[in-house]
Amino acid sequence: MTKKILSYGFLALVLIFLYAPILLLVVYSFTPSVIIGQWSGFSFKLYADLFMTERVRTMILNTVVLAVVAATLSTVLGTIGAIGIYYSRGKIGKAVKGVSNLNVINAEIVIAVSLALLFSFLTFNKTYFSLLLGHMALITPFVVLSVTPKLKQMDSSLYEAALDLGATPAQALFKVVIPEILPGILSGFMLAITLSLDDYIITSFTKPTNFDTISTYAYNAIKNQAKSDLPALRALSAIIFLIVVIVVVAMNFRTRKKQEK
Repeated sequence: MTKKILSYGFLALVLIFLYAPILLLVVYSFTPSVIIGQWSGFSFKLYADLFMTERVRTMILNTVVLAVVAATLSTVLGTIGAIGIYYSRGKIGKAVKGVSNLNVINAEIVIAVSLALLFSFLTFNKTYFSLLLGHMALITPFVVLSVTPKLKQMDSSLYEAALDLGATPAQALFKVVIPEILPGILSGFMLAITLSLDDYIITSFTKPTNFDTISTYAYNAIKNQAKSDLPALRALSAIIFLIVVIVVVAMNFRTRKKQEK
């Protein structure tokens, strides 16, 4: 009995440690007070200001468009790469797999500096194209990691069977292989969007001068102690947290429905 109480108590402490700061942030997103801890009445002012301020709207649009475009391209590239690695045999396949994992374990600052040097050498650093390529370089390996386990779970004879039954390689890929690994592709896409939304280091090294994402906007607001910008970040963070919760619940519900079938 004591052991059970201790285990539940420890679990409760872990959950409080992880989620209490987020819940506090959500609560204080409903008060216009500049200082967290000072309640000045319930209000939706921060949410209204968030969407009425042109600079903030532009920053949110920049972030969402960049994340969706980078995640889409990286998902396509990562899926093709994962399939190519899976069907590669011998030393070449192992070598390519090892290289694809480098950016996963490499320090992000190393990736950012190396990309900035490369883009400067190619004379297009600090452009939207360099920013997009930087995000793709960061998130594509994670898509490969998400898709590869689904390929390993798939019956390797399905592709050959489709070819034997008269399907072209393209038909076998899109009608047999892709449906089998679709959960891994979707997981990789969601992970890619999350990593892109969250990234600051690579963004700061490769973005155009007057271009802001959520991460760079938040950093600059805190660094410059911009009191007019800081409260809006609470509302923005609360919205992001709500979206994440909805997506996670929807994915879990979808998985449970599939298991019941």
